[in-house]
Amino acid sequence: MQNKEAIRTLWKEAGILFAITLAAGIILGYVYELTKEPIRQQQEKAIQEACRQVFQEAEEFRTSNDALPVSLAEELADGGVTIGTVYEAYGASADGQGLLGYVVETTSSEGYAGDITLYVGITLDGTVNGVSILEISETPGLGMRAEEVLAPQFAGKKVSAFVFTKTGSQSENEIDAISGATFTTDAVTSAVNGALRVVLEDLLGGGENE
Repeated sequence: MQNKEAIRTLWKEAGILFAITLAAGIILGYVYELTKEPIRQQQEKAIQEACRQVFQEAEEFRTSNDALPVSLAEELADGGVTIGTVYEAYGASADGQGLLGYVVETTSSEGYAGDITLYVGITLDGTVNGVSILEISETPGLGMRAEEVLAPQFAGKKVSAFVFTKTGSQSENEIDAISGATFTTDAVTSAVNGALRVVLEDLLGGGENE
């Protein structure tokens, strides 16, 4: 008798637990459906704002459908650079929306404290239009100054690749390193160079650049 009572109690508790789990699942599903679209809209807004930081003259940004060549992706990965989403930047033109250039999401894994992710805007003639740092967790007072010290140095320059120097830049392609933050400087420079390669070698078909 006691065993039967124990079994009935066990089944009753299991039923209650199942009902609670089922109700929780339904509620979570409802909440997800309710918030999915607002979250997507906020994410899209954040992306548009981040793109606009490096391409202020553009009016619209669309995700590019061009696939990054495997060979180029592997070559960049060997240098610690990963390419994320590529966006096409459009502005008003006489015949509608004209393509102004691209915004490339690029990440270097070679930062002093981990990954550094940037958005790099590049015009159709290969000029770096702007650089915005999205994610960084470097040393305060040193690498964390990358947005302030490094990012502005790339803007408006038309080169095939950048290098960094500790002795003061002497040419268009040289970036002054942050004192005491060589790893950060190297990582940011590599990430920008990765974005340049994607645009110059792939999207622009290997067009010449000075």
